[in-house]
Amino acid sequence: MPADRLYLDHAATTPVVPAARAALADALASWANPSSPHGDGRAARAALEDARARIKIALGWDGELIFTSGASEAIALGLRGFDSVASAVEHDVVLSAVGLEGRLPVDAAGLVDLPLIAAKRRHAIQHVNNETGVIQPMATLGSAIKDSAGLLFADCSQSAGKLPLPDADLIAISAHKLGGPPGIGALLVRDLALLQPTGGQEKGYRRGTENLPAVVGFAAALEAGFDWVVEAGQLRALLDAGVEAEGGEVVAKDSPRLATIASYRMPGVSASSQLIGFDLAGISVSAGSACSSGTLKASHVLGAMGWSDQAASEVVRVSFGPETSEADVDRFVDCWRTIQRRASGKAA
Repeated sequence: MPADRLYLDHAATTPVVPAARAALADALASWANPSSPHGDGRAARAALEDARARIKIALGWDGELIFTSGASEAIALGLRGFDSVASAVEHDVVLSAVGLEGRLPVDAAGLVDLPLIAAKRRHAIQHVNNETGVIQPMATLGSAIKDSAGLLFADCSQSAGKLPLPDADLIAISAHKLGGPPGIGALLVRDLALLQPTGGQEKGYRRGTENLPAVVGFAAALEAGFDWVVEAGQLRALLDAGVEAEGGEVVAKDSPRLATIASYRMPGVSASSQLIGFDLAGISVSAGSACSSGTLKASHVLGAMGWSDQAASEVVRVSFGPETSEADVDRFVDCWRTIQRRASGKAA
């Protein structure tokens, strides 16, 4: 990435941290198939299991861990073929898995409507929303789901490493959201009996040769730590204030939000126009999920929170990483001001 560009789209993907990059390179230099019976294969298997154990320790997880190609595959593995419901603000891949009828509404703050928990079903609920940063009350929800004889499936793609894992039956995580390499994720599961075996690798629950280099990079990324999230909270507060001072609106301002993700509305200016303006100024942001931001449809997340299509179409997402600084926040706000004033016909 050119040195003069400012990357504020870490919720889409975060650059691989140095420790993970180094671990990945080392694993590539000595890689073999972990399923092979010879000495090289056994060494690869030992490295794979070591990385699995390190990831579980880093996450504080004492259940099973199945490696996948990412959170999307982990979600499919945990929900496919089961009677499931999901919150209305889930990632598209979750909503596709549960269908149109299995959706739990949220309130204007983006929080799941607790009385509508469904009995004896899997409940797919994001720990942190990928567009707004809203944090669901997972302990309260998990207790209600347990009382209804249901199971909690937590999508922790955005929260893993940054927040403690919720007490869930199944959890999906993705390495490239936390400084690891793309193409690797995991499904954490309390009991393998909750899954449908497919044969092949990963104890018979996932086919395909394990991606050992990516797995090792995944472990190193988690072990690198997330102390920078504390400072991100201070930066996000500055950004909120800066946007509001320019007449912008903070999405879910009063909701509990992860420090690294925020969305903002620039009234009267479409998100597509904003994205062009920011990109020309060398700033990378997005208009919602990277998996759907290339489409023209309104955000289903904002729609579920009661936003009109018009208002939702004026929202952009900003997300921080470990290198984001106060100077970066100032640069974004300055650019916001310029785009807003040009759109209103005022001098920049």
